[in-house]
Formats: sequence, structure tokens, C-alpha cells
Amino acid sequence: MNPARRRAIFRRLQAANPHPTTELLNDSPFELLVAVMLSAHTTDKSVNAATRKLFPVANTPAAIAKLGIEGVKPYLKTVGLYNMKAKNLIGLAQQIIDRHGGEVPNNREALEALPGVGRKTASIILNMVYGQNEIAVDTHIFRVANRTGLAPGKTPREVEDGLVATTPKEYMKDAHHWLLLHGRYVCVARLPACPKCIIADLCEYPSKTPPKKLSESDAPVVRKVGPRPKAAGARGRPKAIADAAGTRKRKPRPAGKLI
Repeated sequence: MNPARRRAIFRRLQAANPHPTTELLNDSPFELLVAVMLSAHTTDKSVNAATRKLFPVANTPAAIAKLGIEGVKPYLKTVGLYNMKAKNLIGLAQQIIDRHGGEVPNNREALEALPGVGRKTASIILNMVYGQNEIAVDTHIFRVANRTGLAPGKTPREVEDGLVATTPKEYMKDAHHWLLLHGRYVCVARLPACPKCIIADLCEYPSKTPPKKLSESDAPVVRKVGPRPKAAGARGRPKAIADAAGTRKRKPRPAGKLI
């Protein structure tokens, strides 16, 4: 992809969402770290359901550590792999107390040494908390970067390196969130909502979803328009209502024929 097209993509994403941010609920760097760590292999919705109950009770390393593994488990039951994540959460909180004076560390090596924290989580914290130009590649960003041609790669690290090397500097800070949200709501896995995409003419994906297939997409931007109306029966009423009222009886379809 040439630089002019790449810049145009980010310019449009910025115009549509000037101040993107995470959908994970948080009010402090530690809360953000906990939420991102818990979000691995699960949805933001399930994490928010857990932290809405957990954070009012314990939202600091000391308070979390005091709960202990068994004490924190009941709060995490909406989160996938919650047994392992409960263990990691207590280990993370204790390590922040023991090694970092209760503060979320500001360098990659220290962050990735925390239980349950990998490269992606560390990149998000460095970007959102400490203002560093990092791009954390999750499944959404991996898909969007490959489909659009922004940064093709076979692994998340290849995509990350490509995005870091080619994203215009003025867009680096928010690139992660723009691409993630675009993948979550428009460029979804099964059938991307290409006819509703604001960068469709700039995207290099060869198999764009045609307008006639848009209704089959799982993209929330499509579902928001609501379900298609049911075919009407007698006097414009839905078939089921018309038939129940005895207005018209339909002959049963012969068995044995697939249509």
C-alpha cells in the first residue's frame, strides 16, 4: 500500500472518531491493566461485567492481593479461564507491590514480567497510560491490517512491526483503537460490512462483501438497522397471525424436496 492511501485511511478513521479509547471500564492505570489482562480470550462485555462488581470492592494492588485467589474468583466468573486469571491477578497485584511500590511499571520488560501480561497487554498500557507510540495487535487488528493491506503479516508481531514502521506519526497514538474498533464493528470476521465501510474505496481487500450480501453480515453496524420485516399474510398482517386468525390456510409443502 502506498503512503498516500495509508494516510487517507487513517485520516478518515480519525474524522469519524477523533478521540478513540478502550471499551474496557477503568478509572486508573491499575484498573486498566487488570481489565486488559482479564480480556484475553474473552469479550470486553464479560470483563466489564466482572469489574463492575470487583472494582468497587478492590481496585488497588493491595486490596486485590488481600482478597486472595479464592476471594477474587467469584468476581471473575463471567470471564473465560477465570481460575487461571484469578491466580494471575493475585500474582500481578503482589508483584506490583513488591517490585514497583504499588505503581504500574512504565517499561515493557517490567510489564511483561507480571503474571498474565504479554506483549499485547504491555503495549496497551505503554500506549494509553504512558503515551508511547505502541500498537497492540489483537485478532481484530490482525484481520484489518491484512485485509486492507495496511500491514500484511503472518503473525501478530509481523503485523505490529509493519504498522509501527508505516503508520504516519501523527496517527500512531490512536491507530490501535481505530483499527480495533473498525475490526470489531465493521470489518468483522465472517462477512465484513464493506458497503457501509468508510474506507472501502481505499481498502485493498479483493473479496469485498457486495451490497446484496450485506444483510448476512454479523457486523453490528448492519444489525443496528433492525431485522428485515416478515412477509405479510392477509391484510398485511404477518403470516403467522393471519393463519392463526383463520384468514387463510396454507397447504403443507410436500416432504422430500429441499428448496
